[in-house]
Amino acid sequence: MKKITKLLVANRGEIALRVLRSAKEMGLQTVAIYSEADRNALHVRYADEAVCVGPPASKDSYLRGDKILEVCRQLGVDAIHPGYGFLSENAEFARMVTEAGLIFVGPSPEAMNVMGDKLSAKQAVKAYNIPLVPGTDEAISDVEEAKRIAATVGFPILIKASAGGGGKGMRIVNSAEDFEEQMQLAINEATSAFGDGSVFIEKFVTGPRHIEIQVLGDEHGNIVHLFERECSIQRRHQKVIEEAPSSVLTPELRAEMGRCAVDVARACNYTGAGTVEFLLDDQRNFYFLEMNTRLQVEHPVTEQITGLDLVKEQIKVAQGLPLAFSQDELSITGHALELRVYAEDPQNNFLPDIGTLTTYVRPQGPGVRVDDGFEQGMDIPIYYDPMIAKLVTFGATREEAIARMLRAIEEYQITGIETTLGFGRYVLQHPAFVSGNFDTNFIRDHFPADALKPAAPDEATARLAAVLTAMLLTEKKPATPAAADAPAATGSAWKRNRLGAR
Repeated sequence: MKKITKLLVANRGEIALRVLRSAKEMGLQTVAIYSEADRNALHVRYADEAVCVGPPASKDSYLRGDKILEVCRQLGVDAIHPGYGFLSENAEFARMVTEAGLIFVGPSPEAMNVMGDKLSAKQAVKAYNIPLVPGTDEAISDVEEAKRIAATVGFPILIKASAGGGGKGMRIVNSAEDFEEQMQLAINEATSAFGDGSVFIEKFVTGPRHIEIQVLGDEHGNIVHLFERECSIQRRHQKVIEEAPSSVLTPELRAEMGRCAVDVARACNYTGAGTVEFLLDDQRNFYFLEMNTRLQVEHPVTEQITGLDLVKEQIKVAQGLPLAFSQDELSITGHALELRVYAEDPQNNFLPDIGTLTTYVRPQGPGVRVDDGFEQGMDIPIYYDPMIAKLVTFGATREEAIARMLRAIEEYQITGIETTLGFGRYVLQHPAFVSGNFDTNFIRDHFPADALKPAAPDEATARLAAVLTAMLLTEKKPATPAAADAPAATGSAWKRNRLGAR
């Protein structure tokens, strides 16, 4: 067994705090790193020790693997947990960590290399007969050849960057006339984002659902899946609302997709926590999409339905311990939802917002969990991802989890910036979501630009408002201090009562 006594978390924000808490429960000493912009961040104050690694820009701080390793040497750190984002899927960094004699809490660099490239991942899983979306199995750069392949596959097609993710280097092409321009745009974006312009072609699956399977493997050859997460509510190919389990998977389909996910992990000798992503079409056919070789943002919903702490499981596996359970011992209990609370304006194409959290009060009560890294009065920095928090609810049924999420959204008080809370309320009350009849096109199909604007008053209400306004103007009475200080009415009685009670 490789003993870990001191753990450094090479990340920031809510995921850094999340990992630090589990490490503390395991009795580990903890080290945080931070940029100059995060000097007063919660994860910095929470850790036993904290070291500044550079200026605000990620490339000068959180992405400086050499500085992080120097901190480890100075403080006698045994292991590094990368969280997600930043260096979490950087095989070269993982290799540097192990060569420095430290433990990397994650998969091997070799597994990262295989699954980090979508084309090599396809090649690796072929031997296991994993269903793949029709298209090319290798990178393509010749436009004319690519056009011929696209015509054979059939439009619409998807041009995708081989490296990276997050929707970058991805273009949907509906006709041969648009192909050349869109292919060049995909190559340019992939080169800019990942330093690798390799692209490939896939059949575009219309109206798909995004289903992913959580897997966990140890160094002794044991691999299990922890069931699925539904991640179809997305903007810009990035998830906003996730749930577990999916409302559309039958027990038979769940078992089949779980077996495939385990085989994908087995194809690269995977250890630790990872996620295998699939597309599910409207005929319930599923296709392997990619594997994320790290902890996922949405891992809390899996923790809620399984009762496991995935961070603790990662740390145990990294120490060489075998999994303490088999596939047969795992089961789903209840239902969980996660809303990513972003500092974004949903009514302005989800444009990121910055500012100060003038008001920040978390929701509480049964079945509510908030993973965040902020508190009232803090600023939302411009340098990093705009996610403020992950709001998670759990219930015995999907209906109870939705009801708790709606209640939690109402209780969550955030002012000073725009957020995705209103979008979450809209989605969870929409008939398509409630019925489970939705796909990755939910925003395009069901979220008009004015969806969150207050409803216009009916004619009778408008006439009454006009009469009252005229009466007030006629009287010309000055407002009393109480009236002047009264809070503006909101659509929530709960919030009005809270504001009035201050």
